[in-house]
Amino acid sequence: MPIPTDHSKPVRKSAKESAFNQIQQWIIDGTLQPGEKLNDSELAEALGVSRTPIRESLQLLESQGFVKMYPSKATQVTEVERDSIKDLLPPLAALQALSAELAISHLTDEIITLLEDTNERFAEAIRLENYFLALKIDEEFHQIIVDTAKNPYIFNMVAHLQAHVRRLFFHHSIILTKKSIDEHHAIIQLLKEKNITEVSEVMRQNWLRTIEEFQSINVN
Repeated sequence: MPIPTDHSKPVRKSAKESAFNQIQQWIIDGTLQPGEKLNDSELAEALGVSRTPIRESLQLLESQGFVKMYPSKATQVTEVERDSIKDLLPPLAALQALSAELAISHLTDEIITLLEDTNERFAEAIRLENYFLALKIDEEFHQIIVDTAKNPYIFNMVAHLQAHVRRLFFHHSIILTKKSIDEHHAIIQLLKEKNITEVSEVMRQNWLRTIEEFQSINVN
Protein backbone atom coordinates (compact mmCIF):
# COMPACT_ATOMS: atom_id res chain seq x y z
CA MET A 1 0.00 0.00 0.00
CA PRO A 2 1.80 3.20 -1.11
CA ILE A 3 1.78 5.86 1.61
CA PRO A 4 2.89 9.46 0.83
CA THR A 5 5.83 10.76 2.87
CA ASP A 6 5.52 14.46 2.00
CA HIS A 7 2.52 15.23 4.18
CA SER A 8 2.54 17.54 7.19
CA LYS A 9 2.05 16.08 10.65
CA PRO A 10 -0.43 18.24 12.63
CA VAL A 11 0.83 19.63 15.92
CA ARG A 12 -0.98 19.64 19.27
CA LYS A 13 -3.78 17.35 18.22
CA SER A 14 -4.48 13.96 19.72
CA ALA A 15 -2.91 11.06 17.85
CA LYS A 16 -6.38 9.77 17.02
CA GLU A 17 -7.54 13.15 15.66
CA SER A 18 -4.38 13.64 13.61
CA ALA A 19 -4.61 10.14 12.17
CA PHE A 20 -8.31 10.44 11.41
CA ASN A 21 -7.90 13.79 9.62
CA GLN A 22 -4.99 12.60 7.48
CA ILE A 23 -6.48 9.24 6.51
CA GLN A 24 -9.82 10.86 5.70
CA GLN A 25 -8.05 13.43 3.51
CA TRP A 26 -6.19 10.68 1.65
CA ILE A 27 -9.49 8.89 1.02
CA ILE A 28 -11.21 12.10 -0.11
CA ASP A 29 -8.51 13.17 -2.58
CA GLY A 30 -7.95 9.66 -3.95
CA THR A 31 -4.50 9.06 -2.50
CA LEU A 32 -6.14 5.99 -1.00
CA GLN A 33 -8.29 4.60 -3.79
CA PRO A 34 -11.76 3.02 -3.50
CA GLY A 35 -11.39 -0.67 -2.75
CA GLU A 36 -7.80 -0.29 -1.51
CA LYS A 37 -6.87 -2.41 1.49
CA LEU A 38 -5.49 -0.51 4.46
CA ASN A 39 -2.72 -1.82 6.66
CA ASP A 40 -2.80 -0.34 10.16
CA SER A 41 0.91 -1.02 10.73
CA GLU A 42 1.89 0.87 7.57
CA LEU A 43 -0.44 3.73 8.42
CA ALA A 44 0.96 3.90 11.96
CA GLU A 45 4.51 4.07 10.66
CA ALA A 46 3.66 6.70 8.04
CA LEU A 47 1.88 8.93 10.57
CA GLY A 48 4.34 8.39 13.41
CA VAL A 49 1.79 7.04 15.86
CA SER A 50 0.99 3.69 17.46
CA ARG A 51 -1.50 1.25 15.97
CA THR A 52 -4.12 2.05 18.63
CA PRO A 53 -5.08 5.53 17.33
CA ILE A 54 -5.00 4.14 13.79
CA ARG A 55 -7.49 1.44 14.70
CA GLU A 56 -9.67 3.98 16.53
CA SER A 57 -9.55 6.27 13.49
CA LEU A 58 -10.50 3.46 11.15
CA GLN A 59 -13.47 2.59 13.37
CA LEU A 60 -14.63 6.20 13.20
CA LEU A 61 -14.09 6.29 9.44
CA GLU A 62 -16.18 3.16 9.14
CA SER A 63 -19.01 4.75 11.13
CA GLN A 64 -18.91 7.66 8.68
CA GLY A 65 -18.89 5.44 5.61
CA PHE A 66 -15.33 5.97 4.38
CA VAL A 67 -13.99 2.48 5.07
CA LYS A 68 -15.40 -1.00 5.63
CA MET A 69 -13.79 -3.21 8.26
CA TYR A 70 -13.89 -6.98 7.88
CA PRO A 71 -12.89 -8.55 11.23
CA SER A 72 -9.78 -10.72 11.03
CA LYS A 73 -9.58 -10.05 7.30
CA ALA A 74 -9.07 -6.53 5.99
CA THR A 75 -10.09 -2.91 6.07
CA GLN A 76 -10.96 -1.42 2.69
CA VAL A 77 -11.74 2.05 1.40
CA THR A 78 -15.38 2.20 0.36
CA GLU A 79 -16.43 2.77 -3.22
CA VAL A 80 -17.54 6.20 -4.45
CA GLU A 81 -21.19 5.87 -5.37
CA ARG A 82 -22.04 8.43 -8.05
CA ASP A 83 -25.77 8.36 -7.34
CA SER A 84 -25.20 9.16 -3.67
CA ILE A 85 -25.21 12.83 -4.63
CA LYS A 86 -29.02 12.63 -4.74
CA ASP A 87 -28.97 11.65 -1.07
CA LEU A 88 -26.14 13.94 0.04
CA LEU A 89 -27.04 17.32 -1.41
CA PRO A 90 -30.69 17.80 -0.32
CA PRO A 91 -29.93 17.60 3.43
CA LEU A 92 -26.76 19.62 2.94
CA ALA A 93 -28.74 22.24 1.00
CA ALA A 94 -31.26 22.45 3.84
CA LEU A 95 -28.53 22.87 6.45
CA GLN A 96 -26.72 25.49 4.37
CA ALA A 97 -29.99 27.38 3.87
CA LEU A 98 -30.65 27.33 7.62
CA SER A 99 -27.08 28.49 8.24
CA ALA A 100 -27.69 31.51 6.01
CA GLU A 101 -30.84 32.36 7.95
CA LEU A 102 -29.09 32.08 11.32
CA ALA A 103 -25.99 33.93 10.14
CA ILE A 104 -27.94 37.13 9.54
CA SER A 105 -28.12 38.02 13.23
CA HIS A 106 -24.33 37.57 13.61
CA LEU A 107 -23.15 39.43 10.51
CA THR A 108 -20.44 42.07 10.70
CA ASP A 109 -18.85 44.27 8.06
CA GLU A 110 -15.72 42.10 8.32
CA ILE A 111 -17.67 38.94 7.50
CA ILE A 112 -19.35 40.57 4.51
CA THR A 113 -15.96 41.74 3.24
CA LEU A 114 -14.54 38.25 3.72
CA LEU A 115 -17.42 36.74 1.73
CA GLU A 116 -16.95 39.28 -1.07
CA ASP A 117 -13.19 38.68 -1.21
CA THR A 118 -13.70 34.91 -1.20
CA ASN A 119 -16.18 35.12 -4.05
CA GLU A 120 -13.73 37.23 -6.05
CA ARG A 121 -11.09 34.52 -5.56
CA PHE A 122 -13.67 31.93 -6.58
CA ALA A 123 -14.49 33.87 -9.75
CA GLU A 124 -10.82 34.16 -10.63
CA ALA A 125 -10.29 30.41 -10.19
CA ILE A 126 -13.19 29.71 -12.55
CA ARG A 127 -11.89 32.28 -15.05
CA LEU A 128 -8.54 30.47 -15.05
CA GLU A 129 -10.37 27.13 -15.33
CA ASN A 130 -8.67 25.94 -12.14
CA TYR A 131 -11.67 23.92 -11.05
CA PHE A 132 -9.89 22.08 -8.27
CA LEU A 133 -9.06 25.41 -6.63
CA ALA A 134 -12.55 26.72 -7.36
CA LEU A 135 -14.04 23.78 -5.51
CA LYS A 136 -11.91 24.47 -2.45
CA ILE A 137 -12.75 28.18 -2.46
CA ASP A 138 -16.45 27.43 -2.91
CA GLU A 139 -16.27 25.32 0.24
CA GLU A 140 -14.51 28.19 2.04
CA PHE A 141 -17.31 30.57 1.03
CA HIS A 142 -20.03 28.34 2.44
CA GLN A 143 -18.01 27.52 5.55
CA ILE A 144 -17.82 31.22 6.43
CA ILE A 145 -21.61 31.29 6.56
CA VAL A 146 -21.83 28.05 8.56
CA ASP A 147 -19.29 29.42 11.06
CA THR A 148 -21.21 32.69 11.32
CA ALA A 149 -24.43 30.82 12.13
CA LYS A 150 -22.77 29.74 15.41
CA ASN A 151 -24.68 26.48 15.73
CA PRO A 152 -22.43 23.55 16.70
CA TYR A 153 -24.97 20.92 15.63
CA ILE A 154 -25.24 22.36 12.13
CA PHE A 155 -21.46 22.73 12.03
CA ASN A 156 -20.88 19.06 12.80
CA MET A 157 -23.56 17.75 10.43
CA VAL A 158 -22.31 19.96 7.58
CA ALA A 159 -18.73 18.82 8.16
CA HIS A 160 -19.77 15.16 7.89
CA LEU A 161 -21.83 15.63 4.72
CA GLN A 162 -19.32 18.02 3.16
CA ALA A 163 -16.53 15.45 3.45
CA HIS A 164 -18.52 12.98 1.36
CA VAL A 165 -19.47 15.65 -1.18
CA ARG A 166 -15.83 16.70 -1.46
CA ARG A 167 -14.79 13.11 -2.15
CA LEU A 168 -17.53 12.70 -4.74
CA PHE A 169 -16.52 15.92 -6.50
CA PHE A 170 -12.82 15.04 -6.55
CA HIS A 171 -13.43 11.61 -8.04
CA HIS A 172 -15.84 12.86 -10.69
CA SER A 173 -14.12 16.17 -11.53
CA ILE A 174 -17.09 18.45 -10.98
CA ILE A 175 -16.78 21.77 -12.81
CA LEU A 176 -18.31 24.76 -11.09
CA THR A 177 -19.67 27.45 -13.41
CA LYS A 178 -20.20 31.20 -13.56
CA LYS A 179 -23.74 30.60 -12.31
CA SER A 180 -22.25 29.84 -8.89
CA ILE A 181 -20.45 33.18 -8.86
CA ASP A 182 -23.72 35.01 -9.50
CA GLU A 183 -25.52 32.99 -6.82
CA HIS A 184 -22.79 33.77 -4.30
CA HIS A 185 -23.13 37.45 -5.12
CA ALA A 186 -26.91 37.23 -4.62
CA ILE A 187 -26.42 35.45 -1.28
CA ILE A 188 -24.10 38.20 -0.06
CA GLN A 189 -26.54 40.93 -1.12
CA LEU A 190 -29.48 39.17 0.56
CA LEU A 191 -27.46 38.73 3.74
CA LYS A 192 -26.76 42.47 3.72
CA GLU A 193 -30.48 43.12 3.30
CA LYS A 194 -31.29 40.64 6.09
CA ASN A 195 -33.75 38.95 3.72
CA ILE A 196 -34.18 35.62 5.50
CA THR A 197 -36.70 34.12 3.09
CA GLU A 198 -34.85 34.91 -0.13
CA VAL A 199 -31.36 34.10 1.09
CA SER A 200 -32.57 30.71 2.28
CA GLU A 201 -34.09 29.92 -1.11
CA VAL A 202 -31.08 31.09 -3.15
CA MET A 203 -28.73 29.12 -0.92
CA ARG A 204 -30.82 25.97 -1.26
CA GLN A 205 -30.95 26.28 -5.05
CA ASN A 206 -27.21 26.92 -5.19
CA TRP A 207 -26.71 23.41 -3.84
CA LEU A 208 -29.59 21.58 -5.50
CA ARG A 209 -28.70 22.90 -8.96
CA THR A 210 -25.46 20.96 -8.63
CA ILE A 211 -27.37 17.67 -8.79
CA GLU A 212 -28.60 18.46 -12.30
CA GLU A 213 -25.15 19.61 -13.44
CA PHE A 214 -23.52 16.54 -11.91
CA GLN A 215 -25.93 14.16 -13.61
CA SER A 216 -25.39 15.87 -16.95
CA ILE A 217 -21.71 14.88 -16.96
CA ASN A 218 -21.04 11.89 -19.18
CA VAL A 219 -20.04 8.82 -17.28
CA ASN A 220 -16.84 7.30 -18.63
